[in-house]
Amino acid sequence: MSISTHVLDAVAGRPAAGIAVRLLVGDDVVAEGITDADGRCRLTEEATAAGTHRLVFATGPWFAAQARETFYPEVVLTFAVIEPAEHHHVPLLLSPFAYSTYRGS
Repeated sequence: MSISTHVLDAVAGRPAAGIAVRLLVGDDVVAEGITDADGRCRLTEEATAAGTHRLVFATGPWFAAQARETFYPEVVLTFAVIEPAEHHHVPLLLSPFAYSTYRGS
């Protein structure tokens, strides 16, 4: 059905607005966006193909804009789309020196 993400700044305890996000299938960028004021970004509205997908978050520029140091200048989340008709929500919980993710709903 679609692919979306939600980025939360774990240190500040609030949404991470303004992070550039790219969706790749293989080496092809199929969608791009920027997290909104609530830290959310919907990358596709329609079904995507089955297979391996990657979300690439430009975390380095985002931290730099806030004068914050980070160990991760980029976060890449690789996930499998098994059922293309389903919605795939891939959240990112972010801090300067760690991150975590899960399959959301």
